Amino acid sequence: MSELKNNKNDLSHVQKIIIILWLSFVMAGIATGVFFSVIDPEALRGCVTFPVMSRMGVYTVGFLLFWLLTAASSLLTSYFLRGK
Repeated sequence: MSELKNNKNDLSHVQKIIIILWLSFVMAGIATGVFFSVIDPEALRGCVTFPVMSRMGVYTVGFLLFWLLTAASSLLTSYFLRGK
């Protein structure tokens, strides 16, 4: 019977996705800062075969990759934790 009651503390799916994207955005910013504090974008030119990019372009691509990685990790964790 208690399962039929609508719990006002439950979050909608949209709210959960927004929370995951916001937290992964923050973590991607931190990861980008730490990563590029240690590794110079010019040092990456010998390791990857991307077209020539400015430092800002490398920072942007790095941030987006970190955001994608952290969002995917958080979404998978949320998916596997939901109860059925």
